[in-house]
Amino acid sequence: MTRFKQDVFIAAGLRTPFGRGGGALAGYDAISLSVPVVQAMAKQVAEERPDLVLWGTVIPNLGWSNIAREIWSDAKLDPRVPSFSVVLACATSITASFAAAGMIGGGIDVVLVGGSETMSRGQIALTPATSDRLRGLFARDPAAAAAALGSLTPADFILPAKGWANRITGRTMGDHMEQTAKEWGITREAQDEWSYQSHLRAVAGWENGFFDDLVIPLPELAKDANPRPDTSIGKLASLPPAFDKTSGLGTLTAGNSSPITDGAAGVWVVSGAGRKRLEDGIPAAKLVDYELAAVDIETEGLLMATTDAIPRLLDRHGLAYADIALWEIHEAFAAQLLANVAALESPGWIAEHTLILRDFGPFPWERLNPNGGSVALGHPFGATGARDLSQTVKELAAMPIGSKAIVSVCADGGEGAVALLENVGN
Repeated sequence: MTRFKQDVFIAAGLRTPFGRGGGALAGYDAISLSVPVVQAMAKQVAEERPDLVLWGTVIPNLGWSNIAREIWSDAKLDPRVPSFSVVLACATSITASFAAAGMIGGGIDVVLVGGSETMSRGQIALTPATSDRLRGLFARDPAAAAAALGSLTPADFILPAKGWANRITGRTMGDHMEQTAKEWGITREAQDEWSYQSHLRAVAGWENGFFDDLVIPLPELAKDANPRPDTSIGKLASLPPAFDKTSGLGTLTAGNSSPITDGAAGVWVVSGAGRKRLEDGIPAAKLVDYELAAVDIETEGLLMATTDAIPRLLDRHGLAYADIALWEIHEAFAAQLLANVAALESPGWIAEHTLILRDFGPFPWERLNPNGGSVALGHPFGATGARDLSQTVKELAAMPIGSKAIVSVCADGGEGAVALLENVGN
């Protein structure tokens, strides 16, 4: 199956270090945190000029309407490069990459794609009813409107205080994932063990230099702040539940969930001709295909859509799990990753949800997230997809020609995005 009219490649981009919420990067907003990434990546392309820029952020800010253009303008780069924004929750920048891939051709050969999030600085907003009331007052009597500001109560505000809860259900991703973990029998011990491994791998990645050419240091932070070299199973086991705090059955904690994170990340989407415009030595892989999926969040699980997308994508190409040399599955929560893989290993689940009856074989755990995932590295919503893609491309480039990778990112709203990449060499 050929999705594209010509070969499309994903080339590794750059990112900031990922900072802890309220930490070193909390003074940035999503625009200012993205500017150094875009400026550094512009130096990787001829004449510092891509043909198009796609960028996204998830947490709204009323101060801008097209963050891609705002970033490009603030970066003081060629104003003739068009830019537009893409948003799909945690899958924002991987979905932006798919959008860019579909636009390759007709003079578009190099697209700079990315996303950013400063989760430390979620904007406080007023409810629509309060906004309407104050707007009317400001139009008629500015003095009365100013006085009314002093009488606002907590009920007048929309606060990101409950972890950016899903608007439809009123529950956070963690609340939903507690339910899914119980339904799939994902134990606290298994979650803590996976989190421990994620930290070990992320720490090792930094120690062996894997991240050195993927991360640009900032004055406030030179490397990811979230990976913990001193963590242990005992320390993880000592943490209290973070979401289900009252039933005595809660298993998701601050240690086995992705942390509140600030960061920005970019990636390149290019044609064959576009690859030649990038500087030498940037790892790249062919984007063979991709799949988007959506599920019923009430009956199937908020973060389970990738378990529909992955079988469909593999089946379309006649592939089994063993044919994939590298798996990068986003870790919103350790429980989510474990539930996702449990579903992938369940032929009954796959048949019910995709109508695909074949057995894809056992899942190759030893090929999964070799340099750590979001539980350890952090999860700035808009940036995670680009981080995952760049990391995968670099890992895949060290493998034999023909090796394939899956990149999978679940998203709030019951959606998911999955890419199939292949190392085709230089």
